[in-house]
Amino acid sequence: MYPVSEAFLSAVQENTRRYYWTGKITTKTGVVHEFSEKEIVKGSGYISAQCCGSTEMELGTVYASEMGITLFLNVDRYTLEDALVELFYHLELDDGSWEEVPMGIFEISEANRKIKCLEIKAYDYMLRFDEAFNGFEMIGNAYDFMELCSKACRVELAQTREEIEAMPNGAEVLSVYTENDIETYRDMLFYVGQVLGGFFCINRFGKLELRKYGAEPVMEIGSRHRFTSSFSDFITRYTAVSSTNLKTEMSEYYALEPDDGLTMNLGTNPLLQFGVDETRKELCTNILNDLAVINYVPFDSETIGNPALDLGDVLKFSGGHADGAKLSAVMSMQIKIGGKQTLKGVGKNPRLARAKSKNDKNISGLLNQIEENKTAGKIGIHTFTNASAFSVSDTDTKIISIEFATSEEVMAQFFGSVIVDVKADPVEKSVTAKTSLVIPAVDVTAVVTQTEGEETEEGTTEEGTEPDVIGNTKEQTIELEVPVAWNEDGMAVAHFIFEFNDVVIDIHQPEETWHSGRHTIMLYYPIDHVVANYRNIFNVYMRMEGGTGNVETGNCLATITGQSMGAGEAWDGEIRIEEKIAAFSVGTVTRAVGLSDSVSFKIDETMRRAYADVLTERIKIGAFAMPIETEG
Repeated sequence: MYPVSEAFLSAVQENTRRYYWTGKITTKTGVVHEFSEKEIVKGSGYISAQCCGSTEMELGTVYASEMGITLFLNVDRYTLEDALVELFYHLELDDGSWEEVPMGIFEISEANRKIKCLEIKAYDYMLRFDEAFNGFEMIGNAYDFMELCSKACRVELAQTREEIEAMPNGAEVLSVYTENDIETYRDMLFYVGQVLGGFFCINRFGKLELRKYGAEPVMEIGSRHRFTSSFSDFITRYTAVSSTNLKTEMSEYYALEPDDGLTMNLGTNPLLQFGVDETRKELCTNILNDLAVINYVPFDSETIGNPALDLGDVLKFSGGHADGAKLSAVMSMQIKIGGKQTLKGVGKNPRLARAKSKNDKNISGLLNQIEENKTAGKIGIHTFTNASAFSVSDTDTKIISIEFATSEEVMAQFFGSVIVDVKADPVEKSVTAKTSLVIPAVDVTAVVTQTEGEETEEGTTEEGTEPDVIGNTKEQTIELEVPVAWNEDGMAVAHFIFEFNDVVIDIHQPEETWHSGRHTIMLYYPIDHVVANYRNIFNVYMRMEGGTGNVETGNCLATITGQSMGAGEAWDGEIRIEEKIAAFSVGTVTRAVGLSDSVSFKIDETMRRAYADVLTERIKIGAFAMPIETEG
């Protein structure tokens, strides 16, 4: 957490607060454009940062922070190339004074001019490390490599040599030989961060800083400070690390006792390739000791915001459905200027450790198949067919999932065909029917009058009655309007979303608009720059608006093709278990009635096979952060 006063920490957690934002833009020529909150378009400003992926914790990461803002400024956008943007947060304290918190320094990458506004997107200095690495042989400790990257990419270091060398592995002599896969200085920092057991980021003053995960919470967030929140029913913790030795082509495994947690895979880190076995063991053991402090509950929460929070800060949540005795770490954050702050911590379930080991074996099998394909000059093809029917409504539904790997960086191609039975919602339509009514001319002097219960003949009256005299009338035309309403078949919109390695592809999302009936759509996407020797997953999601869609068994076909590619068997032993429970309340007033649970297994294969299983042990169902045991 950025060092702020106790008065700031007290004021930022009050129910009401007074604050404002300011900033300044400094061009390459030294011209400064200052702006206040009045020049910021409401709801346009944000700062987002992360130190991990979307699902799993990582070591050595070098993510860049992003800033976006729209300003009422009359500044020539062409003068803003590589200009710097600085943001500041000001909070009023209880004594009436104001405390300022710097929110970072960003380099403008894109500036778009509108009639009255200037749209800016900027990133921190981490992008400077994307310059090509020289690849020469080098020997030194972690700080030596950090200093080399710092000077080459013009970014200051936040820590001194003494601080880095005091860390585990900080004083160890490391080597880099020419036969490595380091392409940029950013790659170099990634491997150094792994060795030091932390991650790199650019701090609020534009300096490169190494951070580590800790076990001491910096603050507590109560229920009254959260708009929304969700917490996992497991704790992410690591009890082992693995590192691949390229010389022996073996994966070396180091674990704590008991080894009942997750395993951090360090891959083929070039800084861990050379040296005697004792040195490699010491380096990996020190990394494991840093990982052993991780004992976090993954979470996702929208809060009132504390601009002093940083990536890696350990938090404690209390109140509501939070467990005040557990810890969480900030691994992703986004703060809206003048709005809410979103915090997120990711992690996997340690119970899946064995499944991960099985998955590693599957990847090894894929790589072996890749080598065979590469030697034979074959093109690998991986197919997918839905083995059961599914329905699609207004929520994203995964309809295709293909796993593959390649031995070299290539371009793969995805092809898909989906036959959908569409039922569009009826649309009510109405019109106003117009017509003309013609009344003919009348030439009479009297009309028939009627007495109670009797009719009179024309021109005669009952005793005591007189005929009504009208006279002559001309032909008349009356305009009539009658409303008419009916229902007809509407138009349903089908949205398709591609996802590659947990990243949604925003640039291409096919859509089709259909009436009710059976329709077919062809899907295609080129997957460029597929990383070699890496497990890739390509998913396709479908969503319907204005209706529903049904896909029968075998009506969803897809393939991924490419050179040097390996494809696994149709089923790799993975079992997916889904549990759906309708919303219900828990408390002294209301209770859940008729709650039932079922476990089903589905094998994604085109060929039907019989399968049966008997659960003899007790099943644990996690709910509301409290485990409940039921008889299996």
